[in-house]
Order: sequence, then structure tokens, then C-alpha cells
Amino acid sequence: MSSRHIKYVLSFLIFLCLAKTVSAHEGPPFPLFVDQKVDRYAVSVWTDPDVGTALFFVIVKAPSPVPADLRVQVGVQPVSNRVPEVFYPAARENVQGQIQYRADVHFDAQELWRVRVKLESAEGNAETLATVEATPPGYGRWDLLLYLLPFLAVGLLWAVALIRKMRQRVSQ
Repeated sequence: MSSRHIKYVLSFLIFLCLAKTVSAHEGPPFPLFVDQKVDRYAVSVWTDPDVGTALFFVIVKAPSPVPADLRVQVGVQPVSNRVPEVFYPAARENVQGQIQYRADVHFDAQELWRVRVKLESAEGNAETLATVEATPPGYGRWDLLLYLLPFLAVGLLWAVALIRKMRQRVSQ
């Protein structure tokens, strides 16, 4: 190996040692239900139900403007009833002209969960129910491929270096 290659490898190793881990969303949310009639509202719930912190997006549409005092809560409880129902407040967001509420919900185990969405305002209260299965954190079956990629990359670099070295010997 030349000194130039050694410098590249050492630079890459230093980069890997200094790189920080980043927590990122691992997949797009999927609809739990879309435009379900809940009192005078049409409610859509999108979720990324990973074990640990799960994201819930509640999109509320109304024939008249959505009341400013509308509060949304997302309650979860295992279908097995092994723990009591816990409610999480949802923060209101105005995204591209639509009213959306975002809640971070905690799932402690991979199992089927009952989800209750409560809508509360001075004009009245409403709620709806659904079920969702909490999924294990990570990429599922893609984990193996993802974690195998660095090793494949190193193997590919090694093969390219070997082929170049063989070509140099043949041309001399």
C-alpha cells in the first residue's frame, strides 16, 4: 500500500471516530384512518408506531374553520389491558394551510395497542378509536443489509485495489 492510500484510510478512520450519531425518522408515517367522520370534523390519523417514542399526526378538517381552542389528545393502551390508558397532548401545527396536531406517544412493548383520539373545545367534545401494532425500532428486515453495507464497501475497495495492482503488473 502506498503512503497516499494509508493517508486516505487513516483520514476515513478518524472521520468515523469523530462522527456523531444522528437520531432520524426511519420511515414514513402511514395512515391509521383517513377522513373519518368524528362529530362535525373529518379526522385523519397518520402514525409511525415504533416501540419507544411513536409519532402520531392528527389532521382535522371542518366545514367551518377549526376552533382555535380545539385540544387534541392521543390516548394509548395495550389491547391486553396490562397497563391503564395514558393520554398524550398533541401540539397544534399549521402545515401548508391545514391544521395538524403532533403527539409523541410512548409504547413500551411490541404488541397491539388501542388508540383513542379526543377532540375537546368549547363547542363540544368528540372521540374516535382505532388499533395499531407497535413495531420494533429499526428498519425491520432491512437492518441486515444496512449494517452489511460498510463491510461490502470495504470489500469492494479492496477488490478494486487488487485489480489495479494486477493491471499495473501486467502492463510492466
